[in-house]
Amino acid sequence: MTANGDDRQRILTGVRPTGALHLGHYAGALENWIRLQDEYDCHFLIADYQVSDHADDIDRVREAVIEVATDWLAVGLDPDRSHFVIESLIPEHAELTTLLSWFIGMGRLERNPTLKAEMDELEERGMSFEDTEREGKRQVVRERGAVPVAFFTYPIMQVANILMPRAHLVPVGEDQLPHIEMTRETARRFNRRFGEVFPEPRGLVGRVPRLVGTDGNAKMSKSVGNTIDLKDDAETVERKVMRMYTDPTRLRATDPGHVEGNPVFMYHDAFNPDTAEVDDLKERYREGRVGDVEVKRKLAAALNTFLDPIRERRSHYEANPAEVREALARGTEHARGVAQDTMADVRSALGLNYLDG
Repeated sequence: MTANGDDRQRILTGVRPTGALHLGHYAGALENWIRLQDEYDCHFLIADYQVSDHADDIDRVREAVIEVATDWLAVGLDPDRSHFVIESLIPEHAELTTLLSWFIGMGRLERNPTLKAEMDELEERGMSFEDTEREGKRQVVRERGAVPVAFFTYPIMQVANILMPRAHLVPVGEDQLPHIEMTRETARRFNRRFGEVFPEPRGLVGRVPRLVGTDGNAKMSKSVGNTIDLKDDAETVERKVMRMYTDPTRLRATDPGHVEGNPVFMYHDAFNPDTAEVDDLKERYREGRVGDVEVKRKLAAALNTFLDPIRERRSHYEANPAEVREALARGTEHARGVAQDTMADVRSALGLNYLDG
């Protein structure tokens, strides 16, 4: 039984507040969260400590925190059944990150494939991992931006985020599974040395492990403009769909086309509930009897049908922002109590309760 008397197992999952959420977030995470909130004690975290690459624009981060929570409410996450949590309003997260950093070596961080991929992405964006020397004085590269130390320590904070509520299950995208394994290793190491404090969490990948970007890129990212956002209006959705990458080997509508690996059909599979229509489109596409325009128009129609109720709920919360802030306040207050209980046990296990009798 958890500390608040709830006998359900606990979930921790969340997102970084970098902007509005998109279809990739829904297919890879939110769809699962909606179902799980009836079965588990769910803590949904807005990880604003982990925005080191947006630290120069805190006003935008502040807006994104509200935007993320608004999207959560719009898709059907219920703050009466789960807890919306702002990471930075629970300072225990920073404390546990510091303590866990005693037990996680740099070598372990550098072996994390997710971190490696993100380092490559930052270098492609022109970020520097080294300072420069100019006229004998050390000067941090600012023209393109230097990668802060926080970038290298955020995987430890992700471990702390999961262990703080003593989560049993962590719904994640496929690319986040290495973080779950590092969390399990850290929990085992801590428990062996200091006694049983943390459960070993399990990862849970959604129905669609990874939805590619509209440009066919494996990673959907707002920074490269290959997303369809949950808040996009019908015209925006249609415009983005009509520009989607398809089969580059298909020059004419009468050419046989490839369905596998084709982003348009991936989106049909993920969001078009009319399986008979999708199967018919696939068959005709393979045989060269349907053009990309028809396939895309039917996808746009399916996506807009899917997004219409989300847009309607979102407009309600945009008109009533106090409801969004209240959901965040209640969830964060609850999670702060859980965090204080966890840290009391962590300090006791480590012998840091110096003033206790």
